Amino acid sequence: MFATYLIGLREGLEATLVVSILVAFLVKSQRRDRLPQVWAGVGLAVALSVLFGWLIEYTSTSLLSRSEDRELFEAITSVAAVVFVTWMIFWMRKAARTIAGELRGKLTEALAVGSLAVAGMAFLAVIREGLETALIFYSAAQGAAGDSGPLLALIGGILTAVVLGVLLYASALRINLSKFFTWTGALLILVAAGILKYGVHDFQESGVLPGLNDLAFDITSTLDPTTWYAALLAGMFNVTPAPTVLETIAWIAYAVPVLALFLRPTRRTPAPAAAPAAPSAAAPPAASGPAVAASPAESTSPDATSTTTVTERGADTGTEAEADAAATPQRA
Repeated sequence: MFATYLIGLREGLEATLVVSILVAFLVKSQRRDRLPQVWAGVGLAVALSVLFGWLIEYTSTSLLSRSEDRELFEAITSVAAVVFVTWMIFWMRKAARTIAGELRGKLTEALAVGSLAVAGMAFLAVIREGLETALIFYSAAQGAAGDSGPLLALIGGILTAVVLGVLLYASALRINLSKFFTWTGALLILVAAGILKYGVHDFQESGVLPGLNDLAFDITSTLDPTTWYAALLAGMFNVTPAPTVLETIAWIAYAVPVLALFLRPTRRTPAPAAAPAAPSAAAPPAASGPAVAASPAESTSPDATSTTTVTERGADTGTEAEADAAATPQRA
């Protein structure tokens, strides 16, 4: 259940941060009248994500009658979930530095178009996280048929993320998003490795891959599957006492290189030296318009080292990069 809780927490916090950026921008821009459209888009995205999750489950349990077809369907969804997890983790690491500014720019354009554009922009900003959550949850919770524990754990993770997002928005909480996304990202990579291992096993059971009875090792006598710690390892990372050779190869071939790539230090481009300002009688007037420019220091990057707050008085959401933090001390 910890794996599904982690999925809900990670995906839920990403979606919550996105919504917080949109809401804070509208509040600062004195466009509270557009908040209902934002919430309508968010609600529609949540509803479609739930429908997508139900459709996956219904397809597996009702539309596919042969056990081989169900195993093949579960294997394919497992591989797709691993692809989504890997893409999401590395995309967040790379693109989150500019996500706040990009969202504000898109929302400014949507405000100029109309209410439907605002709702559509909010919908698109949240639907990706919702669809990913539904697919990853289904793959992570396979084998728990009739057990409501994984679903409750997922809901608990999402609720925790919502509470954290509300506290961040109210400036009542500061968390180090760098450490949060690094630790949760590493744990999700291990969860994804277990999902891939499960998918390989399903491919073997469906007859697509051979070697179902070729065990890599058997430590059942040491790691009793009936014990609580064995169930915990199996539920979190799909570590089983008697895996097949192909399952073991798949787990190692994914977990080791992906973890190494994710945890390697990132190189930072040094900030260019400021050119000396030419003497001027007066500064040029500021451009008019409803847009609020996002400063380079604003980000939700997992590579950043400072904390994050979202305030109703200002639309600034994100963390400061190390270079900016070194140049401008952060006010408490």
